[in-house]
Amino acid sequence: MSAEKQAPIGSGFGHGSTAMDVLEGFDLSGRNVIVTGGYSGIGLETVRALASKGARVIVPARRPDTAKDALTSVAGEVEIASMDLADLNSVKAFTDDILSRNMPLHMLINNAGIMACPEARVGPNWESQFGINHMGHFSMTNWLRPALCSANGARVVALSSTAHKISDIRWDDPHFVQGPYDKWRAYGQAKTANSLFAVGLNALWHDDGIEGFAVHPGGIMTPLQRHLQTEEMIALGWLDESGEMPPKVRAMFKSPEQGGATATWAATNPQLAGLGGVYCEDCEVATLGDDTSPRWAHVQPHAVNEDSAHRLWEVSQRLLSEA
Repeated sequence: MSAEKQAPIGSGFGHGSTAMDVLEGFDLSGRNVIVTGGYSGIGLETVRALASKGARVIVPARRPDTAKDALTSVAGEVEIASMDLADLNSVKAFTDDILSRNMPLHMLINNAGIMACPEARVGPNWESQFGINHMGHFSMTNWLRPALCSANGARVVALSSTAHKISDIRWDDPHFVQGPYDKWRAYGQAKTANSLFAVGLNALWHDDGIEGFAVHPGGIMTPLQRHLQTEEMIALGWLDESGEMPPKVRAMFKSPEQGGATATWAATNPQLAGLGGVYCEDCEVATLGDDTSPRWAHVQPHAVNEDSAHRLWEVSQRLLSEA
């Protein structure tokens, strides 16, 4: 069903829209929001936009002091809490604190993540990109379900990426135990998992008034690239031989303000009511891709397949129960 909904709806926004643009005319007073990774890059701009419209935004941070410095310039009600997505005990402590407040949670934006990093293990020997980008958010979101239910209409936004095209879920070896580690396949798998998570959540929790959306924020130079050497970004075509971004690439890439727009739009815009489970890009529902799709656009069927989403949900529940 999710794949059938993958068609643009004429949102009126696009590639150049910013997080502030998509909230023009909105009043988010009384809305409670959590944004993971909300103190750098596109997450910071997402928080800035939501707080400017009156939302109360909670930013869980692995480095609270760094978050405090980064969020000093943000006007509005912003709270910083301690949490590390790689540490389930830390995630549980954070969610327990949120639930103890008996506070409805209207929006949850799962923005934090790591990309193409050296092989590492988190939790019970999980591959780190799958473990942090997917399992950390999966556990947090499941533990926050009572707060989402009490909002009587909540949205969960999962940050995916066009990198989902690199790999479907490696069902037989998701943690690269049996085969050699490939940092880009690991990242692609994690981004597919983020998209399937939104599909699965929407199917399972829709009757509780909770909708899930996946978004590709676009290409943005942020701290997400911290594990990439200049030589690798040149090989990828992101930089030229002098280390500068070529004009054609610069036109395709976004600023952090533009990069935060699609997640902000998906979390707030009434145009998406009833369309939960879709994958969005450029503040629009993405076109369902095929073999002719460009590598930087559209969503491939494997990332919005409802059967795969249910299968991943079951696998993730089992992994969490065994942790």
